[in-house]
Amino acid sequence: MLRRMLQELSRCTWMARTLRTAPGVRGVIGRYVAGEHVEDAVGAARRLRAAGLLITLDYLGEDVRQPSEALRTVACYQDLLVRLDEAGLARGADVSVKLSALGQRIGWDGVRPERDAELMALEHATRICEAANSVGATVTVDMEEHGTVDSTLSVVAELRAGFPATGVAVQARLRRAEEQCRDLAVGKVRVRLVKGAYGAPTSVAYARGREADTSYVRCMRVLMAGDGYPMLATHDPRMIEIASALAVLNERDENSFEYQMLYGVRPGEQSRLVDLGARVRVYVPYGEDWYGYLLRRLAERPANLRPHLRSLVTAG
Repeated sequence: MLRRMLQELSRCTWMARTLRTAPGVRGVIGRYVAGEHVEDAVGAARRLRAAGLLITLDYLGEDVRQPSEALRTVACYQDLLVRLDEAGLARGADVSVKLSALGQRIGWDGVRPERDAELMALEHATRICEAANSVGATVTVDMEEHGTVDSTLSVVAELRAGFPATGVAVQARLRRAEEQCRDLAVGKVRVRLVKGAYGAPTSVAYARGREADTSYVRCMRVLMAGDGYPMLATHDPRMIEIASALAVLNERDENSFEYQMLYGVRPGEQSRLVDLGARVRVYVPYGEDWYGYLLRRLAERPANLRPHLRSLVTAG
């Protein structure tokens, strides 16, 4: 019930406006979002790299409805990559991109993105890949609403033709996740395995947390036994233990996969894994459009983050 409520609130524009101006909210948000400006993102990246952590940066925003908004997103990523390069932080860095922020859902009918919108997103994503490639960084395409999954996988396949290092996320909560992992595991693809924070009907997604956890484990087994580069996005100690066992079982060394965790979540565990020799990448969001991002993160693990939700509601 709480998960569904948070997913609905993530789309609530009046709540977003209220929280943006509420006294005290920015202090709470600052724990999980690097800031609203590119300088904040670069500063966070510098601190994390100094601690031995890898980074992927996400310029927050999605579901744009005008081509001009999509172009602005491209420009922001290009600027970010230039700034990272100037700071000596670009090589080995990753940027996370949502295709809906690049125009994929313009004209969206709720079933599948229009082909013209898909091509627009592909063109814009290509420009970001070009900018990333020029400074030694990579791009990972996030997965969004279940109706865009096939479109997103199609775009990623085209991007990988020119930029083979392009990664893609798979949502374990969706029923087709294991099938998608099998398809991707044979292609040496960088795959970010996430639990999934977007609402979906039970016909396409697992409703219970235990079912989603089981699906996550099945997907891990496929990816860790495959030819690709698994990026295991989890904070769950059980999943981390299973991943470690799968690495031994499949004779994977520490450079053949990585863990990913969110900025501000379990920093002690991030450091512990680094000390053990693991590759750990921190997902660093920044930008003014932090509201929807934060509510979806809360929806993923409402029991773990309930105290922070109370902080948001009572801020000020």
